[in-house]
Amino acid sequence: MAQEKNKNFKVVAENRKARFSYEIIDTLEAGLVLTGTEVKSLREGQANIQESYASAEDGEIWLINSYIPEYFAGNRFNHEPRRRRKLLLSKREMSRLAQAVDREGMTMVPLKMYFNERGLAKLQIAVGKGKKLHDKRETEKKRDWNREKARLLKERG
Repeated sequence: MAQEKNKNFKVVAENRKARFSYEIIDTLEAGLVLTGTEVKSLREGQANIQESYASAEDGEIWLINSYIPEYFAGNRFNHEPRRRRKLLLSKREMSRLAQAVDREGMTMVPLKMYFNERGLAKLQIAVGKGKKLHDKRETEKKRDWNREKARLLKERG
């Protein structure tokens, strides 16, 4: 979490629901291929990756169904808000992700879209297994208990 204390590190979009719906096995940082108006729109803090996912097609990894709204001053050079965006990963990372999805039935889920300390747009992507209903209930119980415990400790002192 040292990145997040850096003043240049800026989270644009976060998929908090992913940690609840999926058991996260591994995470990676990937670059994004974006157009100019997409970057300007992201710098304004506008994006949504809640319903998006990543898919391996033709030896490349694509981010599908992410929403980056059109830039208000972009006129005719604007982008499509829900277009597919290519992820920049090394060949080894791409093959590892594709194998995990094919063999083990896992899913590639975006967790966070942000600008790193150098000002480049990055996507934190995770490989995870979908949780069953009883696993989700267990997660909810733990979260509620931790919240209750923190409240009790705060009251007592």
